[in-house]
Amino acid sequence: MSDVTIDKEALRREVDEALHGQKKEPVAPSGFELNANSRVKHVIGVVSGKGGVGKSLVAGILATNLMRAGKRVGILDGDITGPSIPKMFGLSGAHALSSDGTHIDAVESPGGVKVMSTNLVVENETDPVLWRGPMLMGALKQFFEDTLWGEVDYLLVDMPPGTGDVALTVFQSLPIEGVVIVSSPQDLVRMVVGKAVNMASMMGVPVLGVVENMSYVKCPGCGRRIELYGPSHLSATTEAFGIKALGQLPVDPAIAASCDAGDFEERLPEGLIPDALAAVEALDSRA
Repeated sequence: MSDVTIDKEALRREVDEALHGQKKEPVAPSGFELNANSRVKHVIGVVSGKGGVGKSLVAGILATNLMRAGKRVGILDGDITGPSIPKMFGLSGAHALSSDGTHIDAVESPGGVKVMSTNLVVENETDPVLWRGPMLMGALKQFFEDTLWGEVDYLLVDMPPGTGDVALTVFQSLPIEGVVIVSSPQDLVRMVVGKAVNMASMMGVPVLGVVENMSYVKCPGCGRRIELYGPSHLSATTEAFGIKALGQLPVDPAIAASCDAGDFEERLPEGLIPDALAAVEALDSRA
């Protein structure tokens, strides 16, 4: 890990003051609780220190590969104001309904992944979500507690980018067993990854490792790897923080097209980021 010493209580007070405009003594958060009809074995966060690095893509790859391995999988789309999971998984236009009048039914993708997302509860998927902090927190609470998840082996939480209010609530209120950090090859990656690592450390959540997205593109003519954003910093960054490198993902137009078309599960190539998949599956052996 980094040799930087973090005053956790001071950081909590600073975050609270920035968010709420006044100093408060740290208060232990009340954890969200599943309803009686839902049982989730493992909750994993997919996080990043900034937006635009491909968190949803990595969450989708992990979910699809876990399903292919015979696991029961759900995705809680925690990016409340910028959800993309439903479209990726062929659920554009779908709406979450209630079968019992009390809870919300998770919507199943064609491949069987259970999904809950803002875009499944708004009238149109292009409607903006103009909610302030308390409403965002309330939505997140409902998505976890009031959704009928049924039996789920792995619930992946596609976190909002950065280290703001919603991310803080996820860390404090959901039983996160570990996080996968998503980065990109740019020079500032160490700072960005550091924010995510330090936030996880402050909240006592283990970091499973880092996936580097957009690492390269393969020339369609000769197959040579072209580093569009410069050389990878994955090894140096993970060594600096004492965490694992979980693999690299290329820029792949075919995967991007499948996300847009909604047939991501069907067209996803086999064998992507196997180390990340293994790190998530290893949680089962610790239980």
